[in-house]
Amino acid sequence: MPGENLPGERIESLVDELEGIIAESKSPWGKGGQLKVIESDVFLNILDEIRMSYPEEWMKSRRILKERDELLASAAAQADSIIADAQQQALTIASEQEIVRLAQSQADEITDRANQYERETRYAAEDYAEQVFTHLEENLKSLTSTVARCRQQLTDTASQNMNQGW
Repeated sequence: MPGENLPGERIESLVDELEGIIAESKSPWGKGGQLKVIESDVFLNILDEIRMSYPEEWMKSRRILKERDELLASAAAQADSIIADAQQQALTIASEQEIVRLAQSQADEITDRANQYERETRYAAEDYAEQVFTHLEENLKSLTSTVARCRQQLTDTASQNMNQGW
């Protein structure tokens, strides 16, 4: 998947853009501090883009889970195939006791390796999915915090304007 962004990067980029707009905005009439003049159309367009990015991020997460499931199924099928091959070899070579013992030992070793491979693959896939969900959750928390902060600033500004008779 070269060239593909990690889940949440688009939303994170848009949140950074919102912060930049706020940081670069000017205070009205020489007032400093919390009061800033921003172009609401630009700000609202970015919020719309963020809202549209959610389904894409969820689809990426679902695709990752599907890929994990396919990887686990493939590993299980490969393990079953290896086990079946080992069992077939053990039955074919069953003529002498020492040969049978060696074949069973090899089958057990192959089974153990296949089971270990399946476990490692499953853990790696689950760990990757956990990282993706953690990253997505952090981005969503950051976005929610930013939106709440912006709403509070708008509320504070409106309240101050009402108190000043504007």
